[in-house]
Amino acid sequence: MKRAHYLTISALVVLLDAATKWIVATSIDLHDSLTIIPNLFQIVHVRNSGAAFGIGANAESQLVPLVLNVGAVVVFCVVVVYALRTSLSDRVLQIGLHLILGGAIGNLVDRFRFGYVVDFLDFYVREHHWPAFNVADSAICIGIGLLFFDMRRKPEPVTAGG
Repeated sequence: MKRAHYLTISALVVLLDAATKWIVATSIDLHDSLTIIPNLFQIVHVRNSGAAFGIGANAESQLVPLVLNVGAVVVFCVVVVYALRTSLSDRVLQIGLHLILGGAIGNLVDRFRFGYVVDFLDFYVREHHWPAFNVADSAICIGIGLLFFDMRRKPEPVTAGG
């Protein structure tokens, strides 16, 4: 029961991710865009069958989706085990892990259901675009950032003779 508030973070990420992808997929035609801040940010509707930032999206091999799905399931399992083995009082680490967990679930559900994820957040300067991404990707990146922050704030263990 003590873990419920951390699991709520994961659930909120999954729900927000699914809702925003649904809104984009039903409101914006595939490959169309809606400018929010000219020359900086737009909402687009693209389908990413590859990994993060479209890596491997154009691969012809049927092996690529399989590797991506297996890799995502492995990451999911590792994050779950690590979250369960980590103290509940270590809030920054738990929040980071549950953001990663929610993002992984959000994208994994789409990959299994559709074979792709909907990406829609597009930041750019003139014609230079960062690869489009979604809420799940954002949660994963923020979670990884929190893990790095957590590692940096903890003192290094003292070793004998050093």
